[in-house]
Amino acid sequence: MDANFSHIPVLSQEIVAGLGVVAGGWYLDATVGGGGHSELILQAAPDVRLVALDRDLQALEAAKARLVPYGERVKFWHGNYADYQPELQKFDGIIADLGVSSVQLDLAARGFSFRNEAPLDMRMDRSQGITAAELVNQTSEVELARIIFTYGEERLSRQIARDIVAGRPFTTTTQLAYTIGGAVPKSYRYGRIHPATRTFQALRIAINQELSSLEKFLAVAPTWLKPEGKLGLISFHSLEDRIVKHTLREREDLRVLTKKPIIATESELATNPRSRSAKLRWALKLAAD
Repeated sequence: MDANFSHIPVLSQEIVAGLGVVAGGWYLDATVGGGGHSELILQAAPDVRLVALDRDLQALEAAKARLVPYGERVKFWHGNYADYQPELQKFDGIIADLGVSSVQLDLAARGFSFRNEAPLDMRMDRSQGITAAELVNQTSEVELARIIFTYGEERLSRQIARDIVAGRPFTTTTQLAYTIGGAVPKSYRYGRIHPATRTFQALRIAINQELSSLEKFLAVAPTWLKPEGKLGLISFHSLEDRIVKHTLREREDLRVLTKKPIIATESELATNPRSRSAKLRWALKLAAD
């Protein structure tokens, strides 16, 4: 496995228990990452088969290396899960671990985080789309403020957008974070999170079209399930969770199994603090009339 792509899957036991993995079953991991969830599913019952997707080629290569022992039981597909079209088989279960992975945040060169100086990139699939640098350097102040407010839920979006435009051009994560820090009041700089956190989230969501991809995926994924098949989704912020909650509730071919989302246990939080914001929701595919 890629030494630079070692990822601890969140809510791993809850994923396996919720799926109720059956011998000989077919499963889809729509965001395979480093392959942690997939490996647990493959280990849960004999002759389990799995399709693993990821738009991040580095993640997919790491998953391939990790899942070598399972040979032909695993098929891999590179691309956005919203664009995936399954073959003839229906799945006994589908999971998706949404958002950016801890590995992507930790690898400075990917430009997702401002903890280290790096090029402003933020693309999950680095073969396509605009970079964060192109977005912040070319977008109007009004549109930047809209993106930061809508996707970052940042109440100081107008002030931040104004200072970004005034300080352009930007090439690195730390340059941008420093400017955002200077755009907000002193009291805001010393809160629970860094003042650039919400803006970086907003830019990442916009660049990768995360919410529209999620909506597109949720529109079709239930049709890929066998009757009684399970759909499980892990979200990490309120925008994702809201889409998941309402979509699962509104679909007539699904029955929601989680009135409230499943969250990490205290023991998991102690070993993996990034699981703190994870919320897992399940739905069951109903049999056709």
